Amino acid sequence: METPFEPAPGQADENRTMSEIKNLIADVEDLLARMANFKDEDVARLRSKVMRAVSVAKEGLAGSTDAIRGQAQQAMSGADDYVRESPWVAVGIAAAVGAVVGILVSRRS
Repeated sequence: METPFEPAPGQADENRTMSEIKNLIADVEDLLARMANFKDEDVARLRSKVMRAVSVAKEGLAGSTDAIRGQAQQAMSGADDYVRESPWVAVGIAAAVGAVVGILVSRRS
């Protein structure tokens, strides 16, 4: 079972996606900076370059969404397994958390 301090398995995908988004932003800024000086063929070439960058970024975002969904399902499955294996420990933890929250709420009132 993973500890909260270990890097998530999909972290490399997230880093790759962020890099793709940064590249997209750089390409768009480049397009805007040079827009006034381009002929029609140059505009078409840059437009296709930006479209490719957008497509790559969308694919990366879709992949990271799937990775996050998979991690959430694994976490829920692990918690479910733990509760099924040790129900009284889970009840004790829930009671302790409830007591702490109750104490904190009663102090604020």
